[in-house]
Amino acid sequence: MSQPHFKEMRRAYGFDDVAIVPGGTHTINPTLVELSFKLARFDFQLPFVAAAMDGVVDVDLAVAFSKAGGLAVLNLEGVQTRYDDPAPVLEEIAAAPKSEVTALMQKVYSAPMRPDLIGERIRQIKQAGGIAAVSATPMNTKKFAALAKEAGVDVFVVQSTVTSARHISTSEKGLIFDELVRNMGDTPVVVGNTVTFSATKELMETGIAAVLVGVGPGAACTSREVLGIGVPQVTATIDAAAARDTYYRETGRYVPIVTDGGITNGGAMCKAFAAGADAVMLGSILAATEEAPGRGHHWGMATPHGELPRGTRVKVAIDTTLQQTLFGPTSRTDGRENLVGALRTAMGTCGARTIRDFQKTEMVVAPAIKTEGKTYQIAQG
Repeated sequence: MSQPHFKEMRRAYGFDDVAIVPGGTHTINPTLVELSFKLARFDFQLPFVAAAMDGVVDVDLAVAFSKAGGLAVLNLEGVQTRYDDPAPVLEEIAAAPKSEVTALMQKVYSAPMRPDLIGERIRQIKQAGGIAAVSATPMNTKKFAALAKEAGVDVFVVQSTVTSARHISTSEKGLIFDELVRNMGDTPVVVGNTVTFSATKELMETGIAAVLVGVGPGAACTSREVLGIGVPQVTATIDAAAARDTYYRETGRYVPIVTDGGITNGGAMCKAFAAGADAVMLGSILAATEEAPGRGHHWGMATPHGELPRGTRVKVAIDTTLQQTLFGPTSRTDGRENLVGALRTAMGTCGARTIRDFQKTEMVVAPAIKTEGKTYQIAQG
């Protein structure tokens, strides 16, 4: 009698499941570590990317984040390209009752996206001295990429819940990343999101400049609840990093990966780098800054979807600044400020001079890492 075949599953790990093992042979003064992030022809002082979400990035935040040393991505399908003055719309979203906000956003986001505003926002960022990075979904990429390139965009991001190099659709000719890369010339194309070795490697083979890693871990995303899909971020990052390193050995071309989602504090951020990330994308943690456009609120790109919303508006409150979040000083003990200091300290403690060194740091499965010995913290929390 034949034996039945059972689907096999492996264990996957998120940030709360693991810990970084400190260096065993030497440590380094945190001031001596190197945090730079290279994306094609651009060199950034910080390995941080601000998420393409309307509550996180507008023109002013993009400029400020660029000047701080990172890269901020503007959502081309949000309020910034639907309204001449998005401020009243953002105020309305922030003030809406929780029970009504999704319906309100569906109405707000039904206004047409205006091609003239795409170019205008890019020019505003560049004229103010920022690096202009913009994001579009695959459905609008062909049209928006050409407009963005004409306006002088520096980095173009193609982003959806799940992205693959081969997409089967009813379109006679869908989005082909090889062609997009060629059409964009020296403008780097970043693509996401993915969580597996095979998908990451196939995307890299199309010539793109970087890959975003993560499906559903964001504070405002409900894809995991609505669709049931996703892989915890540590495992997703490790798998994507393996694809990056395999591709590099085969071709000599290094394609960085950016862990996108779930970075709520310095500890999670450091674990993302130790798992293999070259940079991290930040959302809710930046939405809490005075400079963010969300008025203390944060929501994902799929929140206002007309038929199947996959997000929610999250209240994060405004309780910090961009300067404090990135560089401190801080008196907070929750790891949400001075991310640069946290990363430098973690790398120095592990004896890692560069991000590439830090990626080689040992990690252990440690589900008790946040609770062991913390009886009083838990009781008083």
